[in-house]
Amino acid sequence: MQTVTVSEQDQVIIPLEIRKRLGINSGNQLNFILEGSDLRVEVMPHIQPTHPDDGYGLLVCKQPGERHLADFDVTQAM
Repeated sequence: MQTVTVSEQDQVIIPLEIRKRLGINSGNQLNFILEGSDLRVEVMPHIQPTHPDDGYGLLVCKQPGERHLADFDVTQAM
């Protein structure tokens, strides 16, 4: 167990060993959960932002002629 001190700005520094072990980097989000008189911290998974254009062309329908969304089987395309 490692002890840290709360700064005058009410901030704490997570020890380097813990940050490395949990993969915490600048920009990661943490959830603070109060359980009675205990505080639990969970590291939120980092999800890269995406744009709709990133998925363009991933699903291709090889049926000739007019296509309707109801006729398209997404599971087979994947």
